[in-house]
Amino acid sequence: MRIALFSSYSPFVNGSGRFIVEWLDQKLREHGHQVESIYLPFSDHPRDLLSQMTAFRAVRIEGVDRVICFLPPAYLVQHPNKVLWFMHHFRAFYDLWNTDRTPPHTRYYESLRRSIFRADGIALREARAIFTNSRVVQKRLKTFNNVDSRVLYPPLLNPTAYGNAGYGQEVVYVSRLSPHKRQRLLLEAMAHTKTAVRVKICGLDDIGGAYAEELLQLASSIGASERVLIENRWIPEHEKRDIIGRSLAIAYFPLDGDSYGYSSLEGAHSCKPLLTTTDSGGVLEFVAHERNGLVCDPDAKAIAESLDRLYSDRKLVEELGCEANKTVQKLRINWDSVIHDLLA
Repeated sequence: MRIALFSSYSPFVNGSGRFIVEWLDQKLREHGHQVESIYLPFSDHPRDLLSQMTAFRAVRIEGVDRVICFLPPAYLVQHPNKVLWFMHHFRAFYDLWNTDRTPPHTRYYESLRRSIFRADGIALREARAIFTNSRVVQKRLKTFNNVDSRVLYPPLLNPTAYGNAGYGQEVVYVSRLSPHKRQRLLLEAMAHTKTAVRVKICGLDDIGGAYAEELLQLASSIGASERVLIENRWIPEHEKRDIIGRSLAIAYFPLDGDSYGYSSLEGAHSCKPLLTTTDSGGVLEFVAHERNGLVCDPDAKAIAESLDRLYSDRKLVEELGCEANKTVQKLRINWDSVIHDLLA
């Protein structure tokens, strides 16, 4: 089959939105398909949305049997065999509309919101099939657009490369450094721990270094610098596997995350439990409290108690980590399932 993978992107920004396209491209080729990955640059500034949506709508992809769309507004493309692997909406105009993470509710932005809803409604209903990366996103599509979809969880490119090299003293948080990812919560918890548990936070700051500096200052102010390591840089895959493989557990605290995040899978394939919070959204589709990880309130003292518990009970850590590994199989998170569903 001749397949086009179509998505938006921000130049020089790496992350799960790019990986899912690149990895699917590779796996489709391994299954014998002809594949072209097509990206258009995109800015999420509200004032630019309509003009960019118009540009995506004007794209014609011809000479292919199927188009698979990912990040918004790629789903606006017109093709008779369009399938969506829908990652998220323009959230500021959907589920975040009545929060402090949205533009002011002026006449302009209210009109823009209505235009986005109309355009999305048309484009979504054109699709041959719609898949989402989580039940959270599936629910949003039904709530806001009255569109049905199926959950299709994204796998890692090479899960067998991950392994367990033992349980060390560090709980690691490997992700982009971003206020939305809330690495700060992990540091605040360190002020309340009673054991010698250590924390490693690593990833590239996506706001120019300001958040990384904030984290460093916080670690110093609470007197935890000797037990905290913060690395503001992109972590290569081989190094990430080593960091996770030697860790005690994985921490991941996104605020109302769209999906479980690759951190969950990286930890699970390494037989590590995941520590997350009750408001982390899609992460909770993967993590069950005291079954394959720990789920606590997004509160420094509650997180500290969980950190101490993991540090003090290695038998529990091993049991939770083994169950996390089994969860991947239970949820059918593998490339054969993905390719079968997307090409059905």
